[in-house]
Amino acid sequence: MNIPYFIAKRTSSSKKGTAFTGLVKTISILSISLSLAVMIVAVAIVTGFQQEIREKTIGFGSHIQISRYDYTVNIGNEPISTDQNFYPSLKEKEGIKHIQVYAKQPGIIKTDDEIHGVVMKGVSTDFDWSYFRRYLDEGNLPTITDTAYSNEILISRYIAQKLMLSVDDPLFLYYIQEDMRNVRRFEISGIYETGLEELDKIFVLGDIKHIQRINQWDYTHVGGFEVLIDDFSRLREMQELVLDNIGFELYARTITELYPQIFDWLNLLDMNVYVILVLMIVVASINMISCLLISVLEKTNMIGILKALGANNNFVIRIFLINASFLIIKGLIIGNIIGIGVCLIQHHFGIVVLSQESYFVSTVPVNIYILHIALLNAGTFAICFIMLLLPSFIVSKISPVKAIRFK
Repeated sequence: MNIPYFIAKRTSSSKKGTAFTGLVKTISILSISLSLAVMIVAVAIVTGFQQEIREKTIGFGSHIQISRYDYTVNIGNEPISTDQNFYPSLKEKEGIKHIQVYAKQPGIIKTDDEIHGVVMKGVSTDFDWSYFRRYLDEGNLPTITDTAYSNEILISRYIAQKLMLSVDDPLFLYYIQEDMRNVRRFEISGIYETGLEELDKIFVLGDIKHIQRINQWDYTHVGGFEVLIDDFSRLREMQELVLDNIGFELYARTITELYPQIFDWLNLLDMNVYVILVLMIVVASINMISCLLISVLEKTNMIGILKALGANNNFVIRIFLINASFLIIKGLIIGNIIGIGVCLIQHHFGIVVLSQESYFVSTVPVNIYILHIALLNAGTFAICFIMLLLPSFIVSKISPVKAIRFK
């Protein structure tokens, strides 16, 4: 029989003790549960926000873009032939989900009363529309075929409101070249809204054949290739894989290199989480230390009797640590119920809303990872338990004779 565990279990379930001691134990359990709940919610919100913004950015530019070395963002670029050794065999590599061609061309949308500078992203039949299908606010996605030119174009809600355009309206796009007379007439097939205003106000999507025609490219020439991968955490690894498979005249840029300002901002959010985690664990640990000290004072007689019967200091310390572990576990269980419950309610019902213009999302996003929750539970238990080791050694200073006489 594990005698320290047996004694700890009996003393923890005993109703004897002062009301003050019971109050301290209750406060300790609540502090742990609330601290864990706050940590779970904080991590879920930050990781959810990071994932949401990251996916929106990737939707515009994929994970990795293959282009020439002289390529500059949002400016017309030298073409690349689709007759490449890596295309389309690269998508057969482990970790590569999809490869698609694209081309970009700056232009100006002109109406009777307004003008607005944009970048037309030309796409082909291999383009993955799943991202824009998710954020399609009105109308339909452009229909693009291998044969005829498609005059359908997809614009953002920001551009539509600024230029007072709607679905099925005609749109005249003047391409920025030496000859500004190069203009194309499009018809708005749909309007999307991602909430990422920095990109919404720039990009329109249409048939790549228009860009090939105005740049006098043939159908085998494109602006570059976009590579979608399965796991964002392997982005650098996949970039190295792509670089090893493309020619020396080409270069592969990750989405973090194309939009560093967005991803640097997202990385700053991690600091907020670290501060919250430290504060919550400190609060929980201090309350547990207070609870342990009060328990030692309350059980001074018991400590003296056990020592008089031959129990050593380690034996008695184990009793109090096991007793404290019961309180920590109770706090963790309640904290998980509160934290996960709040996250699930927000995920399914979106109760807490945000200003999309300021935060790029309309509701607070949450992302529940089982691994994160398990690590938070294990870390909270381990740190609280370690913090209890030092005050538990007060037991070794208690004399059996004085303890038995203590009242």
